[in-house]
Order: sequence, then structure tokens, then C-alpha cells
Amino acid sequence: MKKRIIEIKELEKIYHLSEEVSVKALKGVSFNFNEGEFVSIMGASGSGKSTFMNILGFLDTPTTGSYILDGIDGSTLNSDQKAEIRNRKIGFVFQGFNLLSRTSAIENVELPLMYKGGIPLNEMSRKSRELLDLVGLSGRYMHHPNKLSGGEQQRVAIARALVNDPAILLADEPTGNLDSKNTEEIMKLFTNLNKELGISIVMVTHEPDVAAYSDRIVMFKDGLIINDSPVIKSKNKTKVVKKKL
Repeated sequence: MKKRIIEIKELEKIYHLSEEVSVKALKGVSFNFNEGEFVSIMGASGSGKSTFMNILGFLDTPTTGSYILDGIDGSTLNSDQKAEIRNRKIGFVFQGFNLLSRTSAIENVELPLMYKGGIPLNEMSRKSRELLDLVGLSGRYMHHPNKLSGGEQQRVAIARALVNDPAILLADEPTGNLDSKNTEEIMKLFTNLNKELGISIVMVTHEPDVAAYSDRIVMFKDGLIINDSPVIKSKNKTKVVKKKL
């Protein structure tokens, strides 16, 4: 039986815009996620998916409900502890890559290890080179972001997200700034990381073709999960099996 990484129960998030106006972004969401899964989060703008992902990444705090990540209850953590969990347990991949422009590819990958501290420089370099090799950037270690294509920059960002051996990879529209060719290459990379190395991935996307690479699609609408379905794949077609919740 696979290890449970995420367990969410009756999660609510209310934003108080003023004394008179409040917005309930999440309305009692429950969600489970096991080690080795690859899940896509979908939904229209304002559906709650971005709020949900921010809570998953300890970038936001739920109003009520519980969130347990890899055995750690988020409600028991202060801001410093959450920052430590983000660096140790979660790898982030963003639409905009978020690379340091004046820093080489290998130095960008090494950055989380520097924040972690206590790791010899030669070990940081070795691990970062291995990950850049893994994502297909052998020989590009010293290139700065402006010397890399969009797809290559995203590969650097993926290597950086993996350098601390996180329990989960959170990807927020990772192909949003890429053309169709680079989108396909990045999604094949995600698939290989998941299937070959067992890396657990939760990804937000608005593109059905991108979501089809995952094994499960969770659909948000008006702050609720309205569908949570497996993706059935064959050589000829991909089908999402819709089920009632």
C-alpha cells in the first residue's frame, strides 16, 4: 500500500475584503494524495484551484479544516517552520521559471541547498550536475538563463525543485510560457520523473492536453471539487473517466 503524502479534510478559505465583504474561495474541500501519483488540478479562473495550491505549498493558511503533508499537521506550524517545510518537503515549479538572471544554471539549482546549509560545496555541485544531466542539460551547467531557451529554463527550474529530494513536486502552470514543442518535451520529462523515479507531482493547468499526461484530474468549480477522476490512457486516445462525488 502506497504512503499517503497529503490528507486534506473539510478545507475552507475565506478572504475578508472589507468589514462587509467576504469571499469564500474554498468551501469544505477534502483531498487525498498518495506517494507516486501524478495529479492535475483544473478549473476556471476563480474556481479555487490557485488558493488550493497555495495552501498545499504552505504559501497560504486555511481558515478551517486540516492539512497534513507527509505526516506533518500544517496547523501546528509557525511561519518559520512552514518556510523550513517548503524548503525540505516541497519542490516548486512555476510558469515564469523564477530563475536568477545573473546566475548560472548550476548555481540556480544549488540555491535551495545553500539555504538548507551544512552541505559541502563539492556535494552541492555534484548533486546539481546530476540533476541537470537528468533533465537533459548536460554541458549547459554554466549557461545563464538568457542563454537558454524557455524549455531549457524550465528544465533548470525542475532540477532546482528536485535538489532537496522533496516529498512532492508542485507545478503551477509549468507549460504556460512554452510553445507546443517545448510543452510536449516538458510534459514527457514530468512523466518520466513520475514513472521512472516515482516522483509525486501535483500540477495546476488549464490545458486539457497537458492534464492528459497525468494519471488523475481533479476539477474545481466555485470553491468545490466537482470531479476527481482517473485518466485512462491507450496508444490511440486518452480518456478522463468522470465520476460523481
